[in-house]
Amino acid sequence: MEPLSFKTTSDRFVLCVFLSLLWVVTDSNATTSVPTPTTAEHMTTTALTTLPTTKPHLTNMTQYDFTLFTVFENIKSSGVNTTAFTAPLNAEGFKSIAQNETSITLQWNKVKDILDYQLLFSGGEINVTASEGQEPVTHTILELTSGTKYSFTLFTVFEKVRSSGAKHDAPTAPGNVNNVIPLTQNESGVTLKWKTVNNISSYLLQYDNREDAISIPHQHASVTYEVYSLNAGTKYHFTLITRFENVNSTGFSFNAVTVPLRVISVNTTERSVTNITLTWPRVNKDWDYFLQINGEIPRIHPKGDMDVVSHTITSLQPGTEYPFSLITGFSGLNSTAYEGTTLTTIDCAKGPWRVTNSSIRGTIEGVFSNATATNKTQTHVSPGGGDVSFAGLYPGATYEVSLVYETNSENWLQCSHNLTIIPAYLSADCEYWAAGYSVSIVWNKPEGVWTAVEVNVSGETRKVLGNDQRHLRLSGFQPAKTYEVSLALLSGPERSREPFVFSCLTDPRGVIAGAVFAVVIFCLLLCLAFFIFFKRPNIISRKITFIGGSRQPNKKCKPISVAKFPDHFYQLGVDANRGFSQEYESLIPVGTEQTQDASLLPQNKARNRFNNVLPYDWCRVKLTTSNPNESSDYINACYIPGYKSDREYIATQGPLPSTVNDFWRMIWEQRVNGIVMVTNCTEGGRTKCERYWPADTKPCSFGALLVTIRSEQEEPNWTLREFRVKHGNTSEERTVRHFHFTAWPDHGVPQGTEVLIQFRELVRQHVEREGARAPTVVHCSAGVGRTGTIIALDVLLQQLENESAVGISGFVHKMRLSRPHMVQTESQYVFLHQCMMDRLQPDEKTEENIYENVDMIYANATALRELTKA
Repeated sequence: MEPLSFKTTSDRFVLCVFLSLLWVVTDSNATTSVPTPTTAEHMTTTALTTLPTTKPHLTNMTQYDFTLFTVFENIKSSGVNTTAFTAPLNAEGFKSIAQNETSITLQWNKVKDILDYQLLFSGGEINVTASEGQEPVTHTILELTSGTKYSFTLFTVFEKVRSSGAKHDAPTAPGNVNNVIPLTQNESGVTLKWKTVNNISSYLLQYDNREDAISIPHQHASVTYEVYSLNAGTKYHFTLITRFENVNSTGFSFNAVTVPLRVISVNTTERSVTNITLTWPRVNKDWDYFLQINGEIPRIHPKGDMDVVSHTITSLQPGTEYPFSLITGFSGLNSTAYEGTTLTTIDCAKGPWRVTNSSIRGTIEGVFSNATATNKTQTHVSPGGGDVSFAGLYPGATYEVSLVYETNSENWLQCSHNLTIIPAYLSADCEYWAAGYSVSIVWNKPEGVWTAVEVNVSGETRKVLGNDQRHLRLSGFQPAKTYEVSLALLSGPERSREPFVFSCLTDPRGVIAGAVFAVVIFCLLLCLAFFIFFKRPNIISRKITFIGGSRQPNKKCKPISVAKFPDHFYQLGVDANRGFSQEYESLIPVGTEQTQDASLLPQNKARNRFNNVLPYDWCRVKLTTSNPNESSDYINACYIPGYKSDREYIATQGPLPSTVNDFWRMIWEQRVNGIVMVTNCTEGGRTKCERYWPADTKPCSFGALLVTIRSEQEEPNWTLREFRVKHGNTSEERTVRHFHFTAWPDHGVPQGTEVLIQFRELVRQHVEREGARAPTVVHCSAGVGRTGTIIALDVLLQQLENESAVGISGFVHKMRLSRPHMVQTESQYVFLHQCMMDRLQPDEKTEENIYENVDMIYANATALRELTKA
């Protein structure tokens, strides 16, 4: 028997299956003469180690029949037969071709025509039977765990004999993230957050043709990732893929958006009384806008491809300032707000305007900073606040009234309206002409501007156009007859308020002769006397200029008793303060006909703060000068009468930078020991008065005078100072008290009457103690509005205490004869009445000893605080 040998592993494997023959020999009752070998009872395959080591020439996957003989002394037994198979080959091309979260599909090539295979992996053992003609063989293993790596062994099975096995490792696909949360979003990026999947640390984020590989440390429960360099206000589609062993999940898709850009500018392109149109640049057609204005927040989605967004807000209030904010919105996200302010215009034409032959006055509803009245040669300014007032205008001239609202960044023209001033009053005479068969009407040159003179004689009307002709001759009359003549001055559509009417007698000469002529002459003289005394009394009573007095007599107005004043106050206030308006309007022309020649000199114009607030010649304060012909005696200041003296006060404008020295010069020359200041140096960003005292205790020189602050006490509503004034030439020193009221708005009135009445008591106590040896200087900015109000309050309270009566209209009339515009606004005029009413209230408790010691007020701050509280 040839020994078996094995050269290859395959041969050994084949023969490993080969039978290892075991047998059991059963001894027979052999004869003693010839022993016969016994045949093995059975034969089985055993381990390879029981076989000889020599190689049989066998073929894999082949059936072999074996016969086993027992040999003894070269004698063989009858033999035992058995059958065995060699093992098959391993399959080739064993790999995974697909996987998802719960399955893996494997593929291999069949081994010859064998159909039976066996898969072994951690999840168990699977027998696979291929179909006839199936090449290659595929098999999907289900119910696997996602994101897990599996090791597979594939056995080829032939006649229940397996090959040595082919190995392959393959993972299942990982699961997707459950949700992605956008944590933060801005104009250029989005921050995303998600929970990790089974502690997997590798992810892939796909968006906008970009792909970001994300790797995180292990054992992190969540991932935070910032996506940057994105476009503002854009919707992005993201896909987040989980990666495990280079296998991707199907991906979790979601959307996220960036914040839209803030609007960079908003312009007001159209304004009307009730509408405003706002425009701003349009950056993206998908963006919405939210405009918050006037309590509404409309959503604005522009249509079309316009580059500019325009939106009109309606139903607004005239002359009203509206703050607004504009927000850009996209997909639920809003930009930061653009904030601005706009305002509606004012309808100037509605007024109501009250026009005289020298003034324009109106009450305007709406916000504006100032009003101007302009013609070719004049510009007048009136502050804002509702009441507009222009005085000193040319009769018959047409003024363009413009209202302007000023802000820190721009000026808004609120409205513009033309108003024609009532033409001046006209006077005329008639002259004999053509022996009495014609009349010659001759009139004086009117003041101001006019376009025509309308002449009516006995019902016949003629218009004389132009400004040069000042006479008109008419024919067709009878000698020695009297005709009624009326003249009116026209300026455009306006005419003088009342025509000038007089009687014209035609020439009686040539008709009357002899004695009749003498009688007629006598009659004519009587008629002329009658005409002079009864028809033309102004010829005799014509006002003449006198030194130290007004050109207009004071208006006689009987003071109103304390008992009747409350009812009088109530009557003036009914029908929206109509009585106050009428009474105040009647004061507008008072004193305006008086001369102001000194203030209009070219060298003096620069010394006036306002060109419509000028002192009258007869009552202006004159500075001393060595040369009477010099103009250095001018200062914009007037003597104002008080309760006891015709020169109790000096009302002046707040000093200009160029007139501070003149101001102190006036204080010294008039021996003034008290200055009342009712303005702040700066109000609303505008300079109202130049600071004319030192900023600290260091002395300051003002011309020949050296001024030093000796004390300064600030309180909530006023500041009290004491100045030491020394003349440089004579070394004489004087003390001047400074009463500075700081809580009074320009062109308005204080919040209440009590605080101003207390301030006035401080001033009055000082004046009473010092005596009336010198006038008290009072000033604000222009020296007429707040100045006139505080002077009137002081005088009226004295009148109330001494006479138990008060005449507000009469005293304002008296002040206006000495300085124009005193008590400048109707609100200030009403405020004076309210002060009187509050002083007359029966439940008012007066602290009699509050102002007893004014010296202690200056010296002791504690006492002043107690005074203010009281």
